[in-house]
Amino acid sequence: MLEARSLRKAVVPSTLIENPSPGNLQPTRLALHVNEDAFSCWVYMASGCHVYKLQVPMQDSFVSKGKESLLIPVQTQVMDSSVVNRCPHRSEIQSIVLCETESLGNLVLGSVDCYGHLIVSKLDSSGKDIDSLTYSVLPRDSGVGEGSWAGLCFSPSQWSMAAVARSFCKSIDVYDQDIHLRTLRTLWYPSSLNFLQNLNNGNGSSILAIAEGCQLTIWDLRMKENGGCLHRICGSLGDNFYAVCSSPTGYIAVGGADRTVTIYDPRRWSPLARWVHCSKYEITGLAFSSLDSDYIYIQGVDYEVCCGQWKESTKVFSFRGDSNWLGFNKCSNSSRDLLGGWCDSGSVFLADVGINGSSVETSKVKKETDIIPSGC
Repeated sequence: MLEARSLRKAVVPSTLIENPSPGNLQPTRLALHVNEDAFSCWVYMASGCHVYKLQVPMQDSFVSKGKESLLIPVQTQVMDSSVVNRCPHRSEIQSIVLCETESLGNLVLGSVDCYGHLIVSKLDSSGKDIDSLTYSVLPRDSGVGEGSWAGLCFSPSQWSMAAVARSFCKSIDVYDQDIHLRTLRTLWYPSSLNFLQNLNNGNGSSILAIAEGCQLTIWDLRMKENGGCLHRICGSLGDNFYAVCSSPTGYIAVGGADRTVTIYDPRRWSPLARWVHCSKYEITGLAFSSLDSDYIYIQGVDYEVCCGQWKESTKVFSFRGDSNWLGFNKCSNSSRDLLGGWCDSGSVFLADVGINGSSVETSKVKKETDIIPSGC
């Protein structure tokens, strides 16, 4: 069973980001990286045309719980903050993604703006900017038209392969570094995308799951028929999907306006489970736990993030931000999940999650059911 080991709250220095740009409904402007010593982590966030980073400590702390297992954050100080000078966008950045490369010690930071301009840079895992590979790809139409939400994801088995979604254009562009491979045309406005993992054919990097309107569509990049669309799953008309994710075991989760998370098995394209009304408002962020795929993290527009067991439809714990989410993401390593959320008030929340009873950084739990501080 998963448990929260700590929940920290840090404040972005006003000298770094005074007034963050509003972005879009989907909070896809945050990325996390835990340092090798596990004593601190880097939080990357995008506002306007720039990417910023914060270094936040990760020391042990008590976990305070309020009513309904609501975690109470502990205030912490930012250790370091700066601007990442590797991302010279000209329009508002909509999504950033951070992933590890095949070579140890290097990270890949990808960012895409509202017109689909993609910039990918290699960074040092210590958080330092290094003079290494950087490339940019302009959209096929050179950014003509109105800007909109744009999403980005890297292939889990090949970091050089990236997919860029553009909402108003109803298109998904697939790149191998700066080489355009193909364009997928959706019927509705895409709102989330994710490469599938660990499929039976052994080549999950070629399968892409896309949330578009009230449909979940599965695309095979190797297929030419039907424009590459392999399967369509229709939800309730008018209840748009806003988030899709996949687990290491190959399951697919989708959620949106109906406040319900549905888990699909790609071997049969049938729902395994439905967690009805697991969020008070629309679901705009999902992530399977890397420690146990039976657990999933759910982020909604009501400031709340919860962790639950989707097979049993039971909530394990939850925490709340103090304003609208501008970014939400999960970073993982062999012993923990790290959840991060960035609010438009300037607060950053970091939840360290591990397996109950594990020998790594086991924290004590102190329940406080009488008083809950405001804003938590």
